[in-house]
Amino acid sequence: MADTATGRTTATHATRILGIVTLAGVAWLILFGLILSPADKNQGESVRILYLHAPSAWLAYLAFIVTAIASALYLFPKQHSLGWDRLAGASAEIGVLFMGMTLVVGMLWGRLTWGVFWRWDARLTTTAFLLVTYIGYLAVRRLGGTPEQRAKRSAVLALLAVLEIPLVHFSVELWRGLHQDASVLRPNGDVELDGLMLFTLLSGIVTFTLMYAWLVIHRTRTLTAEDMLDDVGLELALEERRRESIPHTIEEKGALLS
Repeated sequence: MADTATGRTTATHATRILGIVTLAGVAWLILFGLILSPADKNQGESVRILYLHAPSAWLAYLAFIVTAIASALYLFPKQHSLGWDRLAGASAEIGVLFMGMTLVVGMLWGRLTWGVFWRWDARLTTTAFLLVTYIGYLAVRRLGGTPEQRAKRSAVLALLAVLEIPLVHFSVELWRGLHQDASVLRPNGDVELDGLMLFTLLSGIVTFTLMYAWLVIHRTRTLTAEDMLDDVGLELALEERRRESIPHTIEEKGALLS
C-alpha cells in the first residue's frame, strides 16, 4: 500500500505475505461460499449472504474493541504514546467500513427474507446507531488541536462508544424482533450449522480477521507518516516566521533603524 503523504510504500516483507494469505483466503471463501457450500433447507440460496454478513459484523466488533483497548492504553499513566492513538484511529476507520458493509448486506438479506430492505428492528436500529457513533468518533478525530489533544478527546469517546457493542449483540434477546437468533448455536448449546456451512462461515471469519490485520497495519503506518509530515510542516512554518522577523540584509536593518 502506498503512503500518499510521503509517496513511499508502507509494505514490508511480512505484510506482503499477510496480503497474499488474505487474498488466498478470499478466493477460498468465494469458492466455498458460492459453489461448494449447500443451500439451507429454510432460507435456500440466500443463506450464502451469511458468509459475508456474519464475518463483517465480527470484524466491526473486533475493530471497535481494539480501538477501545488502544485508547485505554493511551490514557494509561506513563503511556501517552501517540502510537496507541494512531492504532485506535486506524482500527475505527476499518470498523466503520465493515459495519457499513454489515448493514448493507443485512438489508439485502432482509429484502429476501422480510420482503423489505429496512425495518426498525432492534438489531438493525442499534447497529445503525453504533455506525453513526463511530462516524462521529472519526469526525472528532478531525477537529483542530495538537495530536495530544486529538488523542485524549478521541480516547474518552472511544471508551464510551464501545459500551454500545453489548447492546447491539444482545438486542435480539432484549427486544424480540424480526432479526433471527444466533446462526451458529441454538439456545440449548447445540450447533445450528454443520458440515460445509459451518466450515465456510469459520473460513470467512478467519479470512476477514487476516484482512483486518493487513488493513490496520498499513493504515497505522500511513497515519504515522501523516503526523510526521504535519510536524515537519509546522516546523517549516515556524522557521519561515522566524526568518520573516529577522532582517536579512544591511539595507533592511538600516530601514528598521531609520
